[in-house]
Amino acid sequence: MAEEEPIEVRFRLFDGTDIGPDKYDPSTTVTSLKETIIARWPQDKPNAPRAVEDLKLINAGRILENKWTLTESRVPVGDMSASIITMHVVVRPPSSDKRTDKEKEDGSRQGRCACTIL
Repeated sequence: MAEEEPIEVRFRLFDGTDIGPDKYDPSTTVTSLKETIIARWPQDKPNAPRAVEDLKLINAGRILENKWTLTESRVPVGDMSASIITMHVVVRPPSSDKRTDKEKEDGSRQGRCACTIL
């Protein structure tokens, strides 16, 4: 079986800037790609991802599963073996554990009846 050539991938961030392009082995997993993105995240960008779970990679409109390899993630479109694959990066916003007073007040009202008995 012939050895597969490295695949050139660039990651497009939310503001249109890119990380890469770089060449990756076709057997590289999506999880490994996400780890690379976290390590190379630009310091001047807000909302930096902290973990692999904070990222989603999208290629040709498909959200890629962590266990997939680059080979499984590619979408064959004619003969594009020499072109760069652009994957879009979506970052899940950090969740806030602190609730505002208004949210606490609204939360305490849930489950109560709002009926008025005359």
